[in-house]
Amino acid sequence: MIPSRGVSTGTDAAGPGAVGTAWLDAPCPVLVLDRSGAVVDANRAARPLLRPATPGSAPGPPAWLAHAHTGVTRGTPPDGGNVPAGWIGDRFYEAHATPTADGSVVWWLLDGTDRRLAQTALRTAEDRAAVLAEASSMLLSSLNVPRCSEVTARMAAEHLADGAVLVAPSQGHRHLLTQAVRGAPVTRSVRQIDPHDVPGLTEALQGFPPAPTRWVAPGDLPAWALPPGFSGAVGSVIVTPLPGHGVPAGALILLRSTPQQSFSAGEEVFARLFAARAGAALSAARLYTEQAAVTATLMRDLLPPRLSRVHGVDYAGGYRPAKDHEQVGGDFYDVHPAADADAETFVVLGDVAGKGLEAAVLTGKIRNTLQALLPLAADHGRVLDLLNGALLGTHQTRFATLVLASVRRRGDRVRLRLTSAGHLPPLVVRADGTVETVATHGMLVGALPEVEAHTAVTELASGETCLLYTDGITEARGGPLGDEMFGEDRLRQILTECGGMPGEAIVERVQMLASEWLADGAHDDMAAVAITAPGTPSPVPPDPDDPDTAPTGSAA
Repeated sequence: MIPSRGVSTGTDAAGPGAVGTAWLDAPCPVLVLDRSGAVVDANRAARPLLRPATPGSAPGPPAWLAHAHTGVTRGTPPDGGNVPAGWIGDRFYEAHATPTADGSVVWWLLDGTDRRLAQTALRTAEDRAAVLAEASSMLLSSLNVPRCSEVTARMAAEHLADGAVLVAPSQGHRHLLTQAVRGAPVTRSVRQIDPHDVPGLTEALQGFPPAPTRWVAPGDLPAWALPPGFSGAVGSVIVTPLPGHGVPAGALILLRSTPQQSFSAGEEVFARLFAARAGAALSAARLYTEQAAVTATLMRDLLPPRLSRVHGVDYAGGYRPAKDHEQVGGDFYDVHPAADADAETFVVLGDVAGKGLEAAVLTGKIRNTLQALLPLAADHGRVLDLLNGALLGTHQTRFATLVLASVRRRGDRVRLRLTSAGHLPPLVVRADGTVETVATHGMLVGALPEVEAHTAVTELASGETCLLYTDGITEARGGPLGDEMFGEDRLRQILTECGGMPGEAIVERVQMLASEWLADGAHDDMAAVAITAPGTPSPVPPDPDDPDTAPTGSAA
C-alpha cells in the first residue's frame, strides 16, 4: 500500500499541504511521481491501476506516463505539447500534469476509453465508406467482366484481407479463379475444382448467405484456394457470396495470414457489403457482355457485305449511316453471286423510309425476304410483287425503294438488266467520262397493293461502271451556307471525272465529296454500289446462242 500524503497542486510553489488532501477523493485516478519518476502517492481510484513491472518490484507508472513525466521534470512538453495518453490495462487515459514546489508532479488521469473507441469506430466507418465508394467507382466504370474480377480481387486483398480468391460461376466442370495477394499482381486461371473442399463455398456459389467464419478450418483449405505468393499459414477465412441480379455472380474467399488477428464481426459485415457491390458490378458486366454478344450476332447479318470480283465483274460498295455512332440504318445493298458464270448475279440496293434501329430492322426483313426469293431473281417484276405482299402483310408502316440488277459478263462486255422500284435511276460512267442515266422507273414497295416497274437493259464495256446510289447522297445538305443539297447535277459532274476509274475508287470519291459537302450537318444514310467491267477481258468466250453476245454481221 502506497501511503497517502498531501501534495501541493499549484505552480505558485505554495508548498505541500496548500491544497490539503482533496485530490485524494477525486473521482479520476491521480498519481504523484517524484523527480525520479517513482510513484510516491496515489488516490483510491488510481491504486488498482498500479501493477509491478516484475514480481516483487515496486509498482510503477506505465511506460508512456514515465516518458511524459521525464519531459515535464526537464521542462520540455511531451510530444510537441500534446496531452500524453495511453492504455493502462483495457482502459485509455489522458494524463494532465500539475508540478509542485518540491519537484514532484501530480498526474490526473482522465478516462478517454469511450471517446477513443468512438473515434476509432468513426475512423473505421469513414475508411470503409471510402473503400466502398472507391470500389463502386472502379467497378462500375467498366463493363468488362475480367477487369471487374481483377479489381474485386485486388481491392479485397488490399483493404479486407491479406489474400483473396474470386471464384466465378462454373463453366461446365471448371471455374475461373481470380487470385490476389496484397502488393502483388492479380492472377487468373481456369481450373477444375471441387467447391465442397471449402466449407460454405458451394452454398455461396448458389447465392445462399455466407457460412460463419468458425465453420472454416484454415488448415484444411485446398492448395487452389491459396493465391500464388500467399505466405505463412492461414489464420482466418471468410467465404461470402457475390450476389448478382437474380443470379449469383460468384463467391469471394478472403484469407488472413495472422492467427492472432482473426476477422471480427464488423469485418465480416464489411466483407458482405463489399461483396454486394462487387457482385452487382460483375452481374451488370456479365449481362452487358451477353447482350453485346447477341447484338454482334444479330448485327452481323445487318451490316453491308464486303464486295469483290464475281464471275469477271467487279463490285464495290460503300455505306455511311445517318449517325456516326451507329453501324446500321435504312440503306442496304447485297450481291448474290450466280451459281456459275453463265447465270446472272443478282444485285439489290435499297432505301427504307426513316433511319436508325427501326429502319435497320425492316432492312433485315427485306434482305431476308429477297434471299428467299433468289430462285425467282430473273423475274424482277415477280420479285417486287412478292416482296410488296410480304411487307403489306406485316404490322410495319414503312416503305422502301429498290434497284434490282441482274448482271452477266460475256467476253469483254457486261450486260445489266436494271429495275427501279421508286428509286433513283442508276448512272453509267463510260470510259470517256460520259455519264448516262438508265431509263428505268417504278413504284415503291410496301405502300400500295400493286407494284409497277419498268426494266431497262444496258451494257458496260471494259473500264465502264454502273453506279447505284441512295438519295442520302443527292439530298445531303451543306455547302457554303449549309442549306444547299448536293444534288444529282453535282453528282454527275463528279462522275464525269471518274471515266476509267475502278469502281472502288468511284464509290470512295463520291462518298468523300458528299461527306465534305455535309461538313458537320445532319444527313440521311448514304449507300452506293459500283458494278464495273474490268479492263482485262474475261476468258469466258461469247455464247453463239445468246443474241446479246453473238457476233453481228456475216462473212462476205
